[in-house]
Amino acid sequence: LQSAAHDCKFAPCLLERGFYHLHSLPMSGSASTIKPPVVLTIAGSDKSCGAGAQADLKTITALGGYGQTAVTCLVAEVPGRVEAIQVARPGLVSQQVRLSFDAFPVKAVKTGMLFSTAIISAVVDVLSEIARGVPLVVDPVMVASSGDSLLKPGAITAYRKRLFPLATLVTPNLDELRILSGMACRDLDGMRKAGTMLVETYGC
Repeated sequence: LQSAAHDCKFAPCLLERGFYHLHSLPMSGSASTIKPPVVLTIAGSDKSCGAGAQADLKTITALGGYGQTAVTCLVAEVPGRVEAIQVARPGLVSQQVRLSFDAFPVKAVKTGMLFSTAIISAVVDVLSEIARGVPLVVDPVMVASSGDSLLKPGAITAYRKRLFPLATLVTPNLDELRILSGMACRDLDGMRKAGTMLVETYGC
């Protein structure tokens, strides 16, 4: 899977969501003054800390990075149940992203729950302006483990048309891969075919 992640833009997330190879990012300074790379996650807040921005921060830290967040939604959830979602204004999401880039040397960006076409568009606009050349990992979050929807109807089109073309790596889980590809993906060969089709579609 590690090899596939480097070779294929659409890497089905067979490992637990969020484990990216951030330790390979460049670090500046001499051995005695090495600073961890700053990694920005643009994601929803999961109060249980098992997913979302909180899980991203733990992963980034474990892999030697310095994590920052731009929060897109406040989600009242625990494993198996989503009770409420409070969505941030798209302009506020953009402002969080812009402030991170203004104040810190951001070396990579990861997106998680973006929820709506408006937030996806805001993220695309600000990243296109200030983050060209910065590696972007897109986790196309669509459905919680409970089965609750985490993406508004119609927003998949915004993923496909606007965000995926900016991505260095896209990491759908199996359900998301099926939705994006329209294929059953019943075995590893099916997953590979679906991933290849998506790469060819979006010009990896």
